[in-house]
Amino acid sequence: MTDLLLGIDIGTGSSKGVLVGPDGDLVATASRRHAMDLPRPGHAEMDADRIWWDDVVSLCRELVLHAHDRRVVGMCVSGIGPCLLPADADGAALRPAILYGVDSRASAEIEELTERFGADAVVARCGKVLSSQSVGPKLLWVRRHEPDVWARTRRWYGCSSFVVGRLTGEYVLDHHTASQCDPLYDLGAQDWAHDWVHEVVGDLPMPRLVWPSEVVGCLTERAAEQTGLPAGIPVSAGTVDAWAEAFSCGVRRPGDLMLMYGSTMFFIQVLDEVRTHRSLWTTMGVDPGVPTLAAGMATSGSLTAWLQELTGGASFGELVAEASAVPPGAEGLVILPYFAGERTPIFDPRARGVVAGLSLRHGRGHLFRAVYEGIAFGIRQTLELMQDAGGEATRLVAVGGGTQGGLWTQIVSDVIGRAQQVPAQTIGACYGDALLAAVGTGLVPPDTDWATVADRVEPEPGNADTYAELYETYTSLYPATLEQVHRLARFQERAFEPAGSNP
Repeated sequence: MTDLLLGIDIGTGSSKGVLVGPDGDLVATASRRHAMDLPRPGHAEMDADRIWWDDVVSLCRELVLHAHDRRVVGMCVSGIGPCLLPADADGAALRPAILYGVDSRASAEIEELTERFGADAVVARCGKVLSSQSVGPKLLWVRRHEPDVWARTRRWYGCSSFVVGRLTGEYVLDHHTASQCDPLYDLGAQDWAHDWVHEVVGDLPMPRLVWPSEVVGCLTERAAEQTGLPAGIPVSAGTVDAWAEAFSCGVRRPGDLMLMYGSTMFFIQVLDEVRTHRSLWTTMGVDPGVPTLAAGMATSGSLTAWLQELTGGASFGELVAEASAVPPGAEGLVILPYFAGERTPIFDPRARGVVAGLSLRHGRGHLFRAVYEGIAFGIRQTLELMQDAGGEATRLVAVGGGTQGGLWTQIVSDVIGRAQQVPAQTIGACYGDALLAAVGTGLVPPDTDWATVADRVEPEPGNADTYAELYETYTSLYPATLEQVHRLARFQERAFEPAGSNP
């Protein structure tokens, strides 16, 4: 009888699950689509029962049908994050979960806590500035704006920790997710920042801190009845989805860096020690005691999808073919990909896209290639920041849907002058969850790596000079157009203001 591991990831737009053998062989996959709720501008939420828990139950029931005579000996769940879900003493949700950085409701609390503790002190202790990604200001927001909810709150969860609570009854949070709950976690101590915790949330009990692979409890009889799994299965803590994905592709040693080509571009680099930079995010990683450096761009794959729809809905393959026929540099066309503001490297929500050098010679293929190149220039800027903060990455691993087709990864390697490895297995975070469960249960050694390299993308030396010249143009465009772009952003915002309001 072959033992099996079950991994589930709850993403922004879908949940995915896998059954995997102890050597990493894939037995079965399943997925469920869902959507976030946007109840008002700046608010982004999800129903934890209707989406998070129901998806997990449904995926478990489907996947267990593929186990046949084999037994599931461990499971782990990751999810979007960091999120905030207030709950009562029994773990029942008191309101919809407040999502990660896409929810910007707590701007006033961010400013207040930054002033109270000091921006430099927050970076030194927590590894990053307070932002819409931070959980502490959102807890304070609930305390102030929803006093009835706060009065009943006895626990608070992230996405994966809520599911773990339902599966096991345990009130825990993994160290990585906790390290994104600024300003509540002390990176140096690898513990809650107890004095700041008391100032922000008073006497609200904090969850027990655990590492993502750590087994925190076993599947209860009630959870077993709902999921169709046997009671008593060991459950590992899990973590935020991007870090589970980095674990799945073997990004675990200092110098390893994951480039995630998705609807946004995300970066995770493993560090040898805690290092901070005001434009980056320092967190604890997946392996015990190992820190990571992270960054994220606001648009990447979402921009290519926008262009695809805008230009008549041509297939992705057609657009890639047209862009491949255009020479490097898109014949002098440069695009700033700030179509939804930008996170790293400029952190400007009022930044907007700029198309420079457009002429009647340029067609759809030029635009598509220039979008790829613009994102690649942004990647180069971010990697330079990460090098300044933590030393140069020694190995780059490319994951995500954007690695398909080969053109985008080739352009990125040409722009940054670095090779990228593409793993054979690209299922994502749920595959990393299965490995976390295997490590946590002791089925495999802690240093086990299921990832194998399927492709290696080398830079084309002949394109280096072209991209070096256009990179200078790219980096000068934002400061040169900043005033005009911000004026246009304010113009756009006024279009959504109620009639008669003051600008």
